[in-house]
Amino acid sequence: MTRVKKGVNALKTRKNVLKQVKGYRFNRSTKERTAYEAISHAGTYAFAHRRDKKGDFRNLWNVRINAALRNINEKNSYSKFIGALKKANIALDRKILSGLAHENPKSFEAIVKKVA
Repeated sequence: MTRVKKGVNALKTRKNVLKQVKGYRFNRSTKERTAYEAISHAGTYAFAHRRDKKGDFRNLWNVRINAALRNINEKNSYSKFIGALKKANIALDRKILSGLAHENPKSFEAIVKKVA
């Protein structure tokens, strides 16, 4: 079998890896072995946090709706409002309600009065 020298390919791979970790701190931006490890961890975190982001947004919507309800009437609560929405067969999701509460409070108040 013929001998294969991998110098060109190894340099290309090393260059691409170090390009990906540009801006990382300490050894991770300069040393090949730690750079490989940093890339694999970054990919894992990115995958997990794409999932977490969905929950974070849902939490933000809930907080915005609750805050808007409290501004309308101190006795209003998020959980009672969502229950009343379901009983009234109003099919608005939390994202839409949050947008209304944040950007158009008057229309949100009209929905609250219709439900109550």
